Amino acid sequence: MPEKLLDSINDPSDLRKLHVKELSKLAEEIRELMIDVVSRTGGHLASSLGTVELTLALHYCYDTPVDKLIWDVGHQAYTHKIITGRRAQFTTLRQLNGISGFPRIEESIHDASSAGHASASISTALGMAVARDLLGEKYNVVAIIGDGSLSGGLALEGLNNLGSSSSGMTIVLNDNEMSISRNVGALSRYLTRVLTDKRYTRIKAEIWDRLGGSSVGKSIRSIVRSIDDAVKHIVIPGKLFEDMGIRYLGPVDGHDIPAMIDIFRSVKEQPSLPQLVHVITKKGKGYRFAEKDAIKYHGIGSFSRETGDIITKPIVSSTPTYSEVFGATLTELAEKRSQIVAITAAMRDGTKLTQFSKTFPDRFFDVGIAESHAVTFAAGLAHRGLCPVVAIYSTFLQRAYDQLMHDVALDNLHVVFSVDRAGLVGDDGPTHHGIFDLSYLRTIPGATVMAPRNGNDLRQMLYTAIDFFKGPVFIRFPRGGTPESLRDEPFAQIPRGLPQIIVKGKEIALIPIGDFYPVADNTAALLRDRGHHPTVIDARFAKPLDSAFYTALFRNHRIAVTFENNSVAGGFGTGIMELVNSIGCGRGVEVIPVGLPDQFIPHGERSLVLRTLGIDPESIAQRIIARLKTVNAPGRRHSIVPHRRVLQ
Repeated sequence: MPEKLLDSINDPSDLRKLHVKELSKLAEEIRELMIDVVSRTGGHLASSLGTVELTLALHYCYDTPVDKLIWDVGHQAYTHKIITGRRAQFTTLRQLNGISGFPRIEESIHDASSAGHASASISTALGMAVARDLLGEKYNVVAIIGDGSLSGGLALEGLNNLGSSSSGMTIVLNDNEMSISRNVGALSRYLTRVLTDKRYTRIKAEIWDRLGGSSVGKSIRSIVRSIDDAVKHIVIPGKLFEDMGIRYLGPVDGHDIPAMIDIFRSVKEQPSLPQLVHVITKKGKGYRFAEKDAIKYHGIGSFSRETGDIITKPIVSSTPTYSEVFGATLTELAEKRSQIVAITAAMRDGTKLTQFSKTFPDRFFDVGIAESHAVTFAAGLAHRGLCPVVAIYSTFLQRAYDQLMHDVALDNLHVVFSVDRAGLVGDDGPTHHGIFDLSYLRTIPGATVMAPRNGNDLRQMLYTAIDFFKGPVFIRFPRGGTPESLRDEPFAQIPRGLPQIIVKGKEIALIPIGDFYPVADNTAALLRDRGHHPTVIDARFAKPLDSAFYTALFRNHRIAVTFENNSVAGGFGTGIMELVNSIGCGRGVEVIPVGLPDQFIPHGERSLVLRTLGIDPESIAQRIIARLKTVNAPGRRHSIVPHRRVLQ
C-alpha cells in the first residue's frame, strides 16, 4: 500500500516540496483524518472541512511562522493544526491535556495569535502589520475571516482602519453563507450578490481586453484607474471594500487549489497594499452529512462516520437541557405577553429560540455575530415599552460589557438577559468557558443577577424577571441537562434577592448558587457522614444579596462556604464577603469561597477539570473539616473580617 502523502507532512515546509497536483490528494487524506478523529472527540467539523484546500493553498504560498496567518474564531483551523506539526497529537483534540480546538500561541509557533471569538482577526493582523513596518521587519500578514464574522462591529472597525492605513496586509474572506446559524443581514446579502453576478467575470475577461484593441478603447482605459475599478463600478453595488480603500480580488473557488495559489502569489507581489481575496467555500465539504446539515455539524459531539448519527452518552435522566427549558418557557410566556421580543446573536439554535422564532417571527431578531449591537438594540426596544429578552452565551456577552453598563443600566431599562453556557463548558476551553459573568455583572448598578439550580427554578426566574423586576435582569445557567424533571406547577414570583433554605443545620453553612448546588449537596452528605450537620442554602441571587437573611444566617454559623461555577475573583463569594464586612456580624463568620481559580481554565471534560482543580465534594469536605478545627481551636478570637482564602 503506498505511503500517504500526509505522513510526510510534519511542517509547512514539507508541504511546499509537493507538486501542486499532489495537493488534492493530500486534501482527501486530511479530510479522512479529520472526520475520523472528530467522530470520536467531537469538534467543529463542518467549518474545518470547508477550508481544507484554502488552508493548503495559503501554506503553500506563505512561509509560516515568518509570515503570519491570523485565523478568525479558529474553528476552521483543523487543517492548519494538522500540517503544522500536530498531526500525531490530533487524536487528542479538545481532550484534557490534549491540543485545543482553537489556535493557541503556546501550542505552536505557527499559531500567530490565540482565537476563539469572532471578528477579531482583521484588527489583530493590522496591528502586526503596523508593528512589522515600525520595526523594519519583512513578512506577510494574512487574516482569514468568515462572512458571518464580518458582520461583527469589530471587523468593520478593523476594515475602516485598514483602508486608511499605510501598512499592507491581506484579508481572506471565507464566504460559505453560513455562520453558526445561517447568516443574516445586509452584508451577507451583498456578498451573495457578488457571488451570483456572472457579469463580473465576463466583463473582465472579454470587454476589457477588447477595449485595448482600438484607439477609442485605449482612451477609455486610460481614463479609468484600473480594470478592477472599471468593472466594479459597473457590477458591484456600492463597491464596498474598494471604497474603503481595500483592493478587492475574487470571488475565487475555495476548493480550486491552483486558482487560489495563483491569486495568493499575485497578492504577495504587492505587499504594501491592503487587499481582500474573496473565497467561496462549501461548509462540510467532503462529508455528505455535514454538507447537508452544516449547522448540526458546526459543533458536534462524537458521531457515527457511516450514518452521521450522533453517539449519545448513557442517559442518566430524561430531563431537558437548561437551554430547552428557557426556549420553551419564553415561548409559553410570550403567548399572553405581546410585549415580549427575543434577540440573539447568530445563536438561534444554540439558545433554543427556534420554536419562538417560528411561533412569533415578527418578534424574533437574529442580529448576526454582533453582541454589542444586540444589547443596544434591546435598549432601544425597551425605551419604547417592549420587553426584550436577549439570549447570548456567557463568553460572548462579555464582549458587550460597555453596552450593558452605558446603554441599558444607565437608564435602568428593563431588559432580560439569558446568559447561556455559564461556567465551565468543557472541550472548547478557555475562550468559551463562561466563568467571569458573575464577576463583571455584579459591577452593574441596579442589576439583578440570578442563577437557577434546576429547570423548575429557571421557569420561575424567567417569569419573575419579565413580570415583576425592573432594570437589567440576568439569568445565568450552564450548558447541558437540568438535574431534575420539570414539575407541572403554576408560575410564582420569587422575592428579589432572597435565598432559599433547603436544609437547616448548624455551625457550617453551605451556600451554592446555580448549577454548583449538586456539588454543595454532595459535600453536605459527606459532612453528615462525618458527624456534622451543615445548613444548605440555595442562594438564587448573586445580586442583590438580602442583608437581613444573611445577617441571621451568619450569626448562627461559624463557617460559610460559597460555591460558584465562576472565577473566585470578584464573584459570588466575594459578594458574600463584602456583605459580611458591611453588616458586621456579632461573633464573626469565616467565609470560604469555593470556585474556579483566578486563571484561564484549560479545555477538557468538565468533571475531570473540576477534579483536577480540587473542586469535588470529597476534597471540599476534607478542607472544610480542617478549617473547622482551626476555627474552633481554644483561645481563637473570631474576627468579623473574613479570611480571604480560596479553596483551589
